[in-house]
Amino acid sequence: MKNILVTGGAGFIGANFVHYWMETYPADKVVVIDALTYAGNKANLAPVINNDNFTFYHENICSFEKVCEIIRNNNIDTIVHFAAESHVDRSITGPDEFIETNIIGTYTLLKAAKQLWLDEPFIDSVKQNHRFHHVSTDEVYGTLSPTDPAFTEDTAYAPNSPYSASKASSDHLVRAYHHTYGLNVTTSNCSNNYGPYHFPEKLIPLVITNILQDKELPIYGDGQQIRDWLYVTDHAYGIDLVLNKGRIGENYNIGGNNEWANIDIVKVICGLVDEAFKNDTSLIERFPKASFAKNGKSAELITYVTDRPGHDRRYAIDPNKSFKELDYRPKESFETGINKTVAWYLSNQGWWQAVMDGSYLK
Repeated sequence: MKNILVTGGAGFIGANFVHYWMETYPADKVVVIDALTYAGNKANLAPVINNDNFTFYHENICSFEKVCEIIRNNNIDTIVHFAAESHVDRSITGPDEFIETNIIGTYTLLKAAKQLWLDEPFIDSVKQNHRFHHVSTDEVYGTLSPTDPAFTEDTAYAPNSPYSASKASSDHLVRAYHHTYGLNVTTSNCSNNYGPYHFPEKLIPLVITNILQDKELPIYGDGQQIRDWLYVTDHAYGIDLVLNKGRIGENYNIGGNNEWANIDIVKVICGLVDEAFKNDTSLIERFPKASFAKNGKSAELITYVTDRPGHDRRYAIDPNKSFKELDYRPKESFETGINKTVAWYLSNQGWWQAVMDGSYLK
């Protein structure tokens, strides 16, 4: 049994991890800390909010005293650190919050963990039996050409955006706290996640929700930027394996062996939404604005826009280390995962409309 602190647990990946963990390990205690910034949504946790083994704190990870209080009061022995500012476009126009949350926030958590697990352990057992797992991104590795081999755990860091630079810095801090102080850490670098509760500014949910509102589908540049896509529950499963099988101090790449150009992803989604409208006439009543989908022409909403500055051309994860050491394999193919994702957004209009009109923040 574990007492797990999940930072950023009201965000997209964090909330999906909470649901996965509580379903898989119902006897464990799960504590979430989230600042509920624009990307945090307490509604993401509605299915577990009344569970006796779940506790939520509306706090900021940069508050050292609060973090220490939460760890101590809940006998936390495991931290899974998701909390981060993550949207590249926002990091370009306003990097301050990325530096504060992703670097200072990670440092604050490490400082608290070191004090309460190593220096002044509040329970004797946590000095040996603790884990700080840091969730990072493939973007710290930089960009790839179409013919370059995929990123491995030994690929040199070469971040190109303020977001990826802040995540690279946090990765290095986690590594340093292991090698300098002996903190039991692991780090995972994942490829692009998709699935339920994904904030609508990101590519896949943006495309789905825009189709349902007859809005343009903005494609950066030529749309040939390639990403490796991973269904969010497969990411949670990978972290589970790292926590239970991973070697202390190691990094593990968690990917889906699933590279797609952005424009091809958009066209697949257009086809799936059009097909859904064709097969379920009730969608026409539920989404009266979706005239393009109604007529099987969602792809006509595609619009090419000016590329963003420093847009990395390709990311691709080599997950072979996780395959070999953890026996990790994604359980969802892209076909099954994207179908589940489109179906979720079609069935959860209230969730994404509340996000888009801002009422979820009230």
